[in-house]
Amino acid sequence: MRTQHEEKYPEELVRRQLGDEDQQDIRWVDGPPAAFDPIVIVEPDPAWPAEYERERTKIADALGDLIVRIEHVGSTSVPELPAKPIIDIDVQVPDSSNEAAYVPALNAAGYRHVLREPWWNGHRMLVRTGGGVNVHVFQAGTPEPLRHLLFRDWLRSHPDDRDLYAAAKRRLAVETVDDPDSYNLDKNAVIDDIYSRIFSVPPHEHPSWPAAGFTV
Repeated sequence: MRTQHEEKYPEELVRRQLGDEDQQDIRWVDGPPAAFDPIVIVEPDPAWPAEYERERTKIADALGDLIVRIEHVGSTSVPELPAKPIIDIDVQVPDSSNEAAYVPALNAAGYRHVLREPWWNGHRMLVRTGGGVNVHVFQAGTPEPLRHLLFRDWLRSHPDDRDLYAAAKRRLAVETVDDPDSYNLDKNAVIDDIYSRIFSVPPHEHPSWPAAGFTV
């Protein structure tokens, strides 16, 4: 049995998955938006954690025991980090391909299904009616939800990288004003840079690292 100090990161966790152009086109449940709104980065709002808790309660009431894990992720989950004013929530379920088990319940709770990306950790995304909340449903045990937690916790405890990420977000919001859909892709360079430091320390030093390790 490996000791903590011998534990390695699985390649599937370290390597960021990229979709191709065809996948980008077919991922929209009802077709892509006619236009994308420019990215707006705002100052951190101390009310964001409470808003997450309200949404978490709604989702938990809707899905009950189907939820394997639910977490506040993304920039609004990091204190002192400027962000788009959108609460990102990761929900892990046993089988994300079984949309009938959770999409109707989330629809009834006020969320609309907009993305289907089975090639990316079984990802589906729903948005709150009126906006402001993205619910990301993942297959339980896949790499991406853990990557999100490692990134969140790293920024919470490493202010230099938090500030580096904040500066990149502000710059890219301006640079992509005429092509807002490219914003997330353009962030990949700084995100990969930060992940290189995240993966430079032993896995067990991360607060969110599973006690039993991680395998895929």
